[in-house]
Amino acid sequence: MITKEIRNEILKKFSSHPGDTGSAQVQIALLTKRIKELSAHLQNHKKDYSSQRGLLGLVSQRRRLLTYLKRQDLGAYAGLIKQLDLRK
Repeated sequence: MITKEIRNEILKKFSSHPGDTGSAQVQIALLTKRIKELSAHLQNHKKDYSSQRGLLGLVSQRRRLLTYLKRQDLGAYAGLIKQLDLRK
């Protein structure tokens, strides 16, 4: 679960201006954090199929946002991929 402190830290790091909570970069960073936490949970609870389904939804949502960002701003996309250490 993402605490307020972690969320605010991510917002500070990836937002383009103060109060920016909805840009694609921020959304992708928050989704990546949730995906990593859920993946760690599924390492211990292999038969938690409802969480596994939720994880697939989060990965799909992040993929769509990454595609959008790649179309809009290729430089921001490349920088975000590098910062988040994603494979693309």
